[in-house]
Parts: sequence; C-alpha cells; structure tokens
Amino acid sequence: MPYTKVMIHYIWATKARQKLISKELKPLLLDHIKDNSVKKGIFIDTLNCVEEHIHLLISLGNDQTISKNAQLIKGESSFWVNQQGLINQKFEWQDDFIALSVSERFIPVVRQYIINQEEHHRKKSFAEEYLEFLKGHGFKPEDFG
Repeated sequence: MPYTKVMIHYIWATKARQKLISKELKPLLLDHIKDNSVKKGIFIDTLNCVEEHIHLLISLGNDQTISKNAQLIKGESSFWVNQQGLINQKFEWQDDFIALSVSERFIPVVRQYIINQEEHHRKKSFAEEYLEFLKGHGFKPEDFG
C-alpha cells in the first residue's frame, strides 16, 4: 500500500471574475463541493470562497492528478449551480487555476489563510492576491500577462 501525502492549495475564480457567489449561495456551494468531492474520492481539507473566487486545500490521492481534481470540482459545481437555478445568470468558473504544493509545516498557515478569506479581502483585491501568488511562486510576468 502506498503512503502519500501531497497537499495542494488550489485557487480559481469565476468566469471573468464576476462577483457571482452571494452570501446566500456561498454555504450551498461549499456544502455541495464538499459532498460531491467525497463521492469522487477527493479529500478536501479546507475550503472557502468569496464573491469571485475559491480556495481549497486538498490532499491529492495517489491515483489523482492536480488537473483532474480541478476539472471534476469546477465542472460539476458549475453544472450544479446552473441546474438548481441558484442565480439569475449562468455560473461558470474560469479555465485557469493556481495549484501550489504545501509542505507539512505550512499546512496550518494555509488552512488559516483559507478560513480568513473575508477578512483578507477587506484589505486586498483578488487581482492583487492572484498576482502575488504567481510572483511569489516564481512565475514570470510573461506567464500571466
């Protein structure tokens, strides 16, 4: 039996970074993502969202890929929001996402960061946060325009 522990911090936004995730939608969306992920064998450690983006800390299974987990969560959750008619327009996630590995000693820090999204975004926009993550993890400006 393989023993693996690969923690991934995912971040992605709604299409065109539209502020579609209302206070009413948020708990429904997060609960649905958690429930659906259990069914798909995806272990979500921590998740939270604000109006236009979501953060997830996921333990990657030994037969899972970063892209496939993102695809399964994004595709199914947007389909579900639209099928349920939970908002008055089409709900979509952007195609892009950030996925960063998290070392064991930083897991508590990332958990707290995800939990405190509302407070964090009182001081900083998502655009600023997104660029900081990209730059802070060695991506070049030409990589993200």
